[in-house]
Formats: sequence, structure tokens, C-alpha cells
Amino acid sequence: MSFPSRTKARPSSSPAARLRWAVGLFVCSSWAYGADGNVAAPRPSASAVRLIGGEAVEFTSGTSPVLSATPKPTLGTRDFAVGLSFRSDETATQDLGDLMSLWDAKTRHGFTLGLRNNTGSTTSQANWRQMQFGIDAGTTPNWRDEGRPGAALLGFSIAVHDGKLYVGTCEPMRPQVGRVYRYDGPGRWTPLSPLDGSNSVTALASLDGRLYAATGKYRVAGSSLPESDNTERGGRVYRLIEPDRWEFVGDLETEAIAGLVNFGGKLYASALYKPAGLYRHEGGGAWTTVPTPDGKRVNALGVHGGALYATSYDVGNVYRYDGKAWKGLGLVDANITQNYSFTTYQNSLHVSTWPAGKVYRLDANDHWVDAGRLGNELEVMGMLVHNGTFYAGSLPSAEVYRYEGEPRWTPLKQLDETPDVKYRRAWAMATYQGRLFTTTLPSGKVWSMSAGSLATVDRELSPGWHDVAAQRTGDKLRLFVDGRLAVEADGAALDLNTAGLRLSVGDGPRGRFVGTIKDAWFDAAP
Repeated sequence: MSFPSRTKARPSSSPAARLRWAVGLFVCSSWAYGADGNVAAPRPSASAVRLIGGEAVEFTSGTSPVLSATPKPTLGTRDFAVGLSFRSDETATQDLGDLMSLWDAKTRHGFTLGLRNNTGSTTSQANWRQMQFGIDAGTTPNWRDEGRPGAALLGFSIAVHDGKLYVGTCEPMRPQVGRVYRYDGPGRWTPLSPLDGSNSVTALASLDGRLYAATGKYRVAGSSLPESDNTERGGRVYRLIEPDRWEFVGDLETEAIAGLVNFGGKLYASALYKPAGLYRHEGGGAWTTVPTPDGKRVNALGVHGGALYATSYDVGNVYRYDGKAWKGLGLVDANITQNYSFTTYQNSLHVSTWPAGKVYRLDANDHWVDAGRLGNELEVMGMLVHNGTFYAGSLPSAEVYRYEGEPRWTPLKQLDETPDVKYRRAWAMATYQGRLFTTTLPSGKVWSMSAGSLATVDRELSPGWHDVAAQRTGDKLRLFVDGRLAVEADGAALDLNTAGLRLSVGDGPRGRFVGTIKDAWFDAAP
């Protein structure tokens, strides 16, 4: 089996980059356990498909991917492996996209391999530079109740950092306060030390190997629930410097912080309530005030295509910031008054909205395209692309929907069935340990879902060149980083109907990879 390489992207000519890669080459042995009991990274066999050779190829958000010929026969249940060396975009201004894929979005069959940035997950940066390798065969999602962190009314914020999942809560009634909880397995949540005493930890994000948390006084009446009796304002930012010790980073002198995100290597924070505010961390306790567009609030903050994007609760507009100035992208639609979260899917930015319960896609001409309504819901909250598939949560039913292509959304499960309330919300999402985690209001519970099999490296990957190999062997998925087994996942014995699909390098369901790739290969067992 052989596929020709069609290298259309521009090769790198940097001798330093080539030397750096050459020094870091991994040494592969067989597809077996080594004498020391460790699993060895797979190496390409003599019949492996060579997709990109030793000359580095640069990919940008506008570069066509390198494609092989159509693989034959279908993967089915055969073992297979892929590998490549890459250097991802290091500007912190891009959604990094997929490294390699063989994927049918309609049937959810095939595999994807990518480096994930999930920004704008309602108010959090849920995942940052985390490797993921997954397969699916149109499986039925499996759901698990992960319990309630503390006395949470909701999990306001969520983030995966340094191998752990964290949720920041809204706990509105004294003596409780908003806290950060660490997930320690199904139904087990460990509280970290309290922050400033306000009722919510509204946003979480990682930057330079540290987890940051932002606080707020959430006006619970905005969710048609009894108002909080905790009047302590938030608006402060903290950094986790030990497993349970927070360092004060700054007081932004606002009632509540909304979005928190790494853009261009700087932490940005926005104000949830009026007056509008946007702030950039300059190190230590120093923050710079950044003008907001037309004095409007900017809330959720997402990173896509070299720019910072912001939703607004003042108008149904989305705004784009290039690091110097804002550009308004217009009203999403005539009846939209608020926007909530972002995700990148099929290389396009998507935004969720109120009160039509719809998702909109930004096209190449900066026009908004209606991507469909979630049933009869009024609002779309958290959104995430998980294992190659686009999911979104809703209000007032707190349902999770799966995107089937414009304009179709399929309801999967109602996560909050609290009686006698007006609104239930599926609030924020993150991928952790191969599962999609979703927070809820007003039960405060967290749910997780698996679909197919997904191996996730739940730690930030450092800048620079890295070698990655991904393998399906029997009922296991394995992901190797720099020659070492990073993670193994069960449930991989799926029949992958990939007949007629094209194997892509530098592209996939999430979108185009941004960075440099070399020595890419694909190998399937006979």
C-alpha cells in the first residue's frame, strides 16, 4: 500500500530549526513491550505510507493541507499507527488545529490526531496545548454523573491543567463561597483553599505552566433564582503556585470577571457587568486597561486565526482584536441580543447565542452564517469539539446536543432535571481523560460523556519541536510524545468504516494545523 506525497505548503529553510529537529529525533523500536516493561513507540514498517519526508513543511491557517490518495481498503478493525515531527505555532494567537486525520464528520467514523486549544468555553480557557488522539465509529455516547463539587449552584468555570481537571463554583448562600475544586475521580471533588470570599470563581485559564483563577459576585437572579446573600464583590485574579496555595495577582476593581484567556503570551480578563472593562496582565500585580469596542462589554474571550475574539451581553455583536485595535463584526442576527461562547470547527469560528438558541459560523468574508438551532432551546452556552465532533449545551433544558451539519443538531441528554425552576443550563465544557465534562445549573452537578475512544495528554505541551506517534493496537489507543508513552486508553476495538476517505496531514474536523511538520507517516496492519 503506497500513497504519493503532494507537498503544496512552503518548506522551512531555517538551518537552526532543522538542526533542532535532528537532535531531537526519537529512536523507535518494535510495536511491543520492551525488556524494561515500558511500551515502545511504533516505527513505520517498509510498507508504511510516507506523507511528508525529511524536509520541513510549514502550515498556516490559509495553507491547503497535504493529502494522500484515497486509502484502500478500509481500516475496519485493523491495527494502525501514525507518526510525525512537528513544531506548533508559538504565538498564542492561533487555534492549533489537527495534525492528521482520516475522518467522516457525517458518520463519525475514523481517527483524528491534534493539539488542542479550547478557549472561550463560556468564560474559561478549558484546554491549552494538549495532545489528543481519538477514534470513533458512530458510537452511542455514554454518560456518567460526576457528582456535585461542594455546595455548587453551578460549575461556573472549568479547565484542565498539569494533568488535573479543575472546576470553579458558584456557591451563593453563606457560609459557602465560590471555590476551585480538583477532580479526583468519579464523584470525588477536593476543595482548594478559598480565594476572596465572593460567591463565584468565574473563570480559569493556564499561562506559562500556571493555573489562574478569577472571581466574581454572580447575580444569581439573572438565572431566575433567589439572589445570593453574599455581597462580597469579586474582580480579583489569583495564581495557583502549590497544590493548594493561591498567590494574589491583582484586583481589577470590577464586580465580577467574565472571560480569562492567554492571547499572545499575555493573560486577558474581561468584566462581566457594567461598566465595561478589559484588562491585560503585565506581570507581577500589574495590569493594563485595554479600551473596549465602542464602550461595550466584552465577555467570553476566544482565540482564533491570529486574533482575540469577544462576545458581548450589551448587543448581539462579536468583536475582533488584533492586539492594537478592535473591529466590530456586526450583529450576528437581527433577533440576537447576547453571545456566550466560542469554538473552532472545520476551520471556522462559531459563536453561541441568546434568545434564539442558535449557533452561528463566521465565514471567510466576515459574515455570520446560521448554523442551526438546538431544538426549541433559547440559549446556547458551552461548546466544544470533542473527539472530532461538535457538541453544545443549552438553556432552559440543560441539554447537550451534537452537531450533524448545518443546520441539524441532535439532542443527546438532559443533564439537569431540577423541578420548579425557569432555567436549567449546560454551562461550560472541557475534555479530560478522554471524556467530555459539562457543568450545570442549578443542580451544580458535573457530567461526563465518552464517545468512541480518546487518548488525551492532559498537560500543556511546551513550545519547540516534538515527535508524536499514535497507535491503535487491539482494544488500546496509545499516544507517544518524544518517544515515550504519554497515555493509553481502552475501548479502541471499533470497526472504522473509512472506505473512500482521504488521509489528511495538517487538517481535520477541528481545522488546519498552524506550524511546521516533517517525517509524517501512516501504517496499517495487513
